[in-house]
Amino acid sequence: MEKKYNNGEITIVWKPDLCIHSTNCWHGLPSVFRPVLHPWIEPHGADTARIIKQIDACPSGALSYYFNN
Repeated sequence: MEKKYNNGEITIVWKPDLCIHSTNCWHGLPSVFRPVLHPWIEPHGADTARIIKQIDACPSGALSYYFNN
């Protein structure tokens, strides 16, 4: 299963089956990754560069992204 969240520039892809719950995402960028809310990813919570940097720190590969253009 995949869930996708779009901010206009990028689409954030979350694969929950791969997630190891390291908490890197929400400790590193809590304005985007908010585990107690639904949906838990707010793609407009930070600029694209910060989101990409945080996704790149995901140890499991559960988070990824692609550019929309």
